[in-house]
Amino acid sequence: MNRTDESDAAVTHLWQEHMRAPFPAGLRGADRAGIDLVRLDADIAGCVSTWQSNDGSLDAERHRILHYRIADLEQILPMLSATEDLSYWQRLHQLAQLVTEADPRPTK
Repeated sequence: MNRTDESDAAVTHLWQEHMRAPFPAGLRGADRAGIDLVRLDADIAGCVSTWQSNDGSLDAERHRILHYRIADLEQILPMLSATEDLSYWQRLHQLAQLVTEADPRPTK
C-alpha cells in the first residue's frame, strides 16, 4: 500500500466515523472566537465529501476554504473541553489535514 492509498484509507475510515457521530448537541448555534461551529463542521465536511467524490482532488476554491477552516479549528481546539466532545473536533481536524496533505496546492 503506497502513501496515497494509506491516506485514502485513513480518510475513508475517519469519514465513516465522523458521519456516524452526532454533532455535539450542546454546540448547536454556538461559536468560539467568533467561529460558528456548525458552519465550520459543514464547510470541512463539504470539502472532504467533494474530495472523495472527485477521486482525491479539490478545486482551488474548496482547497482554499479547507486551509482557512483548518486554521479556524486550530484556533478553537484549545478552547474546547471534553464535555464539548473534543474528539469530534480533533477527528474533523485530522480529516481536513489528511485531505490537504493528499491534495497539496498553494493557497492564495
